[in-house]
Amino acid sequence: MKFRRKRQDNVEIGLAPLIDVVFILLLFFVVTTTFTRETQLQVDLPEAVSGTPPPASELKPLEVVIGADGSFSVNGQALVKNDLNSLMTSLQRESEGDSSLPLTISADSKTPHQAVITAMDAAGKLGFAHLRITTVEAQAEPR
Repeated sequence: MKFRRKRQDNVEIGLAPLIDVVFILLLFFVVTTTFTRETQLQVDLPEAVSGTPPPASELKPLEVVIGADGSFSVNGQALVKNDLNSLMTSLQRESEGDSSLPLTISADSKTPHQAVITAMDAAGKLGFAHLRITTVEAQAEPR
């Protein structure tokens, strides 16, 4: 008995449909991608007549910015929760446990007093001794 061999089909991958699929996937990813916009707090610092600029330091400074609504930001990173524990956790992470770093508190002039006290309390509990509060120089009043 003689069996006939089946003719083998020539298997090829079509390049044109492959390119179409890649472009459709690319278009899908471009359309569905969401971009996050990094925002920083806008702070109007309170005015003071006297003050001295901070001394130049080689140490990495820490800055706590408090917005007018009482929201906290540590070194430009906004906190999700505005409470003492999350502020302490963020300060601990940014300072890497080094409480000898200088800490600057920049609070908006309309910030609730409680938010500033919360920032000072967090700094005190973590052992920060070099604490500064930023202000802007008061303008001379016209006569």
